[in-house]
Amino acid sequence: MKLRHYLQFSDFSRAEYEYLLERTRWIKAQFKQYKPYHPLVDRMLAMIFEKQSTRTRLSFEAGVQQLGGSALFLSTRDTQLGRGEPVEDMAQVVSRMVDIVMIRTFEQSLLERFAGVSRVPVINGLTNEYHPCQVLGDIFTFIEHRGPIGGKTVAWIGDSNNVCNTWMQAAAIFDFKLHVSTPPGYEVEAERAGIYGNDHYAHFADPMQAARGADLVTTDVWTSMGFEAEDAERKRDFSDWQVDADMMRLAGPGALFMHCLPAHRGEEVSADVIDGPHSVVWDEAENRLHTQKALMEFLLLGKIA
Repeated sequence: MKLRHYLQFSDFSRAEYEYLLERTRWIKAQFKQYKPYHPLVDRMLAMIFEKQSTRTRLSFEAGVQQLGGSALFLSTRDTQLGRGEPVEDMAQVVSRMVDIVMIRTFEQSLLERFAGVSRVPVINGLTNEYHPCQVLGDIFTFIEHRGPIGGKTVAWIGDSNNVCNTWMQAAAIFDFKLHVSTPPGYEVEAERAGIYGNDHYAHFADPMQAARGADLVTTDVWTSMGFEAEDAERKRDFSDWQVDADMMRLAGPGALFMHCLPAHRGEEVSADVIDGPHSVVWDEAENRLHTQKALMEFLLLGKIA
């Protein structure tokens, strides 16, 4: 089987995603019915964390164990990477001792350097530029609740961060419309998402207009990890970009609300939205577990007949 990595959402085709989503549905059904499914017996996942996490660590560690494998947690404090060892040297060693690697780090370039010499699949658990595992889980969640996402409208409200970049790639692959609204000075850099053209993307200066008629409204914290020094400034700049009940009333009938978590109620989202009837954030969080199980199965075993 040819070695594959998952470094950004555009690494897979529409057909491959449709396969992954169907595998996710089946794997989740086994989990809910307490039916053991252990295709990754004796397989080892190394999880390398430069950025802290709750959901990424829990979903990958629990996921690989539910598939019969095991996981090792490594932070930069626990490895020579934190003391200046070249990424390529670490990748050579780690990839000879485990079967698959997930990395959650700051720079996409570090992830790509690691994958460039790795002997095993490498998964992007989050970088400053992309968060493909999050959007994969989000799309599966939308499909569970509303059916196919093709032809729908997704509104992204807030910071043009790694999740926003990934939604832009997803819109092109799944053929839906992405409405993005950010404060002045925080606009999308389309080249970071690898998107050239506006067939699936539109920018709105007014967040209320971005949300109008949307099938899904989604957001993230105003201050992502690594930008803490800008927190006070961002709170001022983003004050009109809160997803609240008025915004959700402008969205389409039956619109969903998502947030990749952790959330700050009263900042990027009001409590009555995230805890209200539009919200599917807890399903969304759980589905990271199931989509990532399907992803690891695919990268290690290929398509299951």
